[in-house]
Amino acid sequence: MKDICESERSKLQRWGKFQLPNTYKKIGWSIVIGTFLLMIAKKFVDEPTWVKPVLRNAMILGFLIVSISKEKIEDELMASLRATSYRLALIIGVLYALVQPYVTYAIESLLDPGNAELDNGYFQVLLYILLVQILFFNALKRSS
Repeated sequence: MKDICESERSKLQRWGKFQLPNTYKKIGWSIVIGTFLLMIAKKFVDEPTWVKPVLRNAMILGFLIVSISKEKIEDELMASLRATSYRLALIIGVLYALVQPYVTYAIESLLDPGNAELDNGYFQVLLYILLVQILFFNALKRSS
C-alpha cells in the first residue's frame, strides 16, 4: 500500500511541475490574438452556432498555453512567483464567480426586470482566472 501511495505522489508531483518550453508562449499569444480577431470578424458575418464555442475554447487554450509556458530564465524565484500568481488568481476567480452573477442580476433587474437571470458561464470564469494569473505573474515578475 505504501508503494502505491508513493507512486501516486510521484505522478502528482511530476504533473504539478509540468510546463511547456518558452517558445510556446508565442504560440499561445498567437492563438489568443488570432481568436480575438476572428471573434471580432464573426460579428460581421453569419456563422454556424458551433463557431462561438470553438472560438471561446481556443481563446482559453491560448491563455492556458501562455500561463504554463516557462520563462526564458526559469529559476526558483519564477516558480515561487508563478505559484503565488496561481493562488491569487484562484482566490480572486472564486470570489468573482460567487459575486458576479448577483451583480449582473441586480443590474439586469434594474434595466429590464423581465429578462434578469443568475448565470455565469464557464468561459467567463476560466478566462477571468487565466487573465488574472497572467497579469499577477507579470506584475510580480516586474516588482522583484
